[in-house]
Amino acid sequence: MLLIKNGTLVTAEKTFDADILIDGEKIHSVGQDLAPGDAEVIDASGKLIMPGGIDPHVHLDLPMFDTVSSDDHYTGHKAAAFGGTTTVMDFVPQADEGPLRPAIDEWHEKADDKAAIDFGFHMNITRFDEAIAEEIPTLLDLGIPTLKVFTAYNGRLRLQDHEIFRVFQIAREHGMLTMLHAENGDVIDVLKAQALADGNTEPIWHARTRPGWGAVESVLRACALAAQADAPLYIVHMNTAGGAEMLKYARRQGVQVMGETCPQYLFFTEEHMQREDGAKWICSPPMRSAEDNAALWQALTNDEMHVVGTDHCPFFFDGTQTIDYEGQPIAIPGKELGAEDFTKIPNGLPGVGDRMPIMWTYGVGEGRITPNQFVAYTSTNAAKIFGLYPQKGALQAGSDADIVIWDPDRKLTYGVEHSHHRADYNLYDGWELTGFPDKVFLRGEMIVNGEEWLGHRGMGKFLKRRPGAEVF
Repeated sequence: MLLIKNGTLVTAEKTFDADILIDGEKIHSVGQDLAPGDAEVIDASGKLIMPGGIDPHVHLDLPMFDTVSSDDHYTGHKAAAFGGTTTVMDFVPQADEGPLRPAIDEWHEKADDKAAIDFGFHMNITRFDEAIAEEIPTLLDLGIPTLKVFTAYNGRLRLQDHEIFRVFQIAREHGMLTMLHAENGDVIDVLKAQALADGNTEPIWHARTRPGWGAVESVLRACALAAQADAPLYIVHMNTAGGAEMLKYARRQGVQVMGETCPQYLFFTEEHMQREDGAKWICSPPMRSAEDNAALWQALTNDEMHVVGTDHCPFFFDGTQTIDYEGQPIAIPGKELGAEDFTKIPNGLPGVGDRMPIMWTYGVGEGRITPNQFVAYTSTNAAKIFGLYPQKGALQAGSDADIVIWDPDRKLTYGVEHSHHRADYNLYDGWELTGFPDKVFLRGEMIVNGEEWLGHRGMGKFLKRRPGAEVF
């Protein structure tokens, strides 16, 4: 048994002093002055104790354009753990033809032997017909109660509105949750063609051809479809003030809709894509304006947003150069592929290891959110929404002993060496942080001890999630 003593527990609901007794993979008890004589003791004096982070939005080992995202299900999990996250959820791409099951089997082949933390899958629905409609409910037997649809990426990922509506209806009938990427694919296609015809190929045109209004109207349109289907909806990576307003409006009308944002939309703007290294900031949807940053922070302050994920999908900035990863040189083609054409720059950036330290310093540390909101946004809300609570996201008897001992006083200058992504850059390089994970436990086993990695490939478990999860 393991006893963590003298710490201050921070949950989504309250902050209090208590000890935690761990028996195997589970929390045995939480209380004052616990003292079983045979337990190994960790003194957490001066430290905070939180549930392990849950990032419900990552893309690992994802093929895109002529390359693949640079973190796989080991390297991405390791980076997550160093940042205090012990559970992630990846998206299974739907194949161009045939049933859904082979794609899920392929993703298990990618993940199962490499997983270093616990993980789950969402299923992309990017091609819809009656055979797919009949197969969707069978995903519940595989532990996948969540579907993702798109209003962008015409000809590749996008479903038409009537198809999205049908997905909503099926999800409602079976207690599933639909996630949605909200942009206007038709407008994007027109603007991209016009930009290229005019010789505009620089990274900034990625943002200029994906206008914020497209996200705003797509959020409202998605909410309207969900309302008419009487189905729950989760909008991923929200990036605009207008989108946050539409979310608030729809919820006031009784729509069962929840919102996720990501750190990049709280700190960066389109102007970053005008830098010489602007390709580093290319992701979809793009960063917007300082006003959008402020509005999204306000939504978090006011509990009008529900989850902070990352949309972690890293690519090398210069994949012609090698980096060292665990003593081995590695180079993967990256954003240099679009050096002459912004439409060929792989869309995505690193973030899974940055999320909790960055949100603590610049969210909690600057008074934008409370420590309890921090835990809600980075762990507990996702556990409840995605069918894992109280197994995950909780510090209570019977929960998995996924625990972060957090040092609120540790100061460091952040960068690539701290994030542990398999990438050649970090968006927060040089940022000054106060507060960082000290020790991280996955189901009772310490996997991070300061700067020491104690985890290993294959120790992570696939999480079969339940349907009918909580709607906020």
